[in-house]
Amino acid sequence: MAELTIFYDGGCPLCAAEMNHLRKLDSNNSIIYEDIYADGFEGRFPHIDRPQADRILHGQLADGTLIYALDVTYEAWTLVGKRHWVAILRWPLFKQVANVGYVFFARYRRRISSLISGQPRCDTCTIDSELER
Repeated sequence: MAELTIFYDGGCPLCAAEMNHLRKLDSNNSIIYEDIYADGFEGRFPHIDRPQADRILHGQLADGTLIYALDVTYEAWTLVGKRHWVAILRWPLFKQVANVGYVFFARYRRRISSLISGQPRCDTCTIDSELER
């Protein structure tokens, strides 16, 4: 059983790249990856507000608890054995600064993606097909 469901923007090249990286490391199948723009999403997840999930990353723990933003990132990278990569996100002083940085990134991710990848959006960004569940 998966320990976390991540609700991500499947049209965001940076978001898709992170999901691909997580999937490659997720040897225990601890995470379910749900594109908030996939057909039928709202019917399968009526408790997730898509516009809000587009603004701030949403996740759901196995017990049904919803988590948000960098808490999702921390949980995901911890589940794939890379807690040391994100441990700083839990440090008291850095946590507040990181949260502000995350809000900025989330708000401007399309512009940032355009600068980094040359592509602000894609119809449906590629998620590694050999990793599809």
